[in-house]
Amino acid sequence: MDPGEQPSDLFHDQLELLPGVVYDSTPPNTRFGDIIEDVKLEVSAKAGDVVTARFWSASPRNDLFTEGTFALVEALDTESVWKAAFDDDDLCLKFLWSRPSKLSAYSQATIQWEIPENVVPGTYRLRHFGAAKKPFSVGKLHYFDGISSPFVVS
Repeated sequence: MDPGEQPSDLFHDQLELLPGVVYDSTPPNTRFGDIIEDVKLEVSAKAGDVVTARFWSASPRNDLFTEGTFALVEALDTESVWKAAFDDDDLCLKFLWSRPSKLSAYSQATIQWEIPENVVPGTYRLRHFGAAKKPFSVGKLHYFDGISSPFVVS
């Protein structure tokens, strides 16, 4: 079947109604990627549990990470190396971004992992990636990551 005429590329003709990100910041004595609220597990987690961590972050509009990820679950392998197990393409992992105040340059990222039924028991951690616009750094982004404490899934 003939695919027919391709539609016009109107990408550069679209109006952007959202104002751009001016800059991102964190509270004094904190850095991008620092933990606000770490995972809370006194005992091991299991399938069906939700593990959550919250980080100081920056607007995800700075870099959409189309070839990367905002959130990752890493597993500790038998050689004591952290390897990617799930990313924000997986439905069990959620990346939630918020700015507590519209007039603030502070923002937070919450990573939530609902442990799937087919998970391999072991040691895991949550990891957040972001890109911040710092004041007076026109066109430059500061890339960062944050890592939760490790936890056991049985």
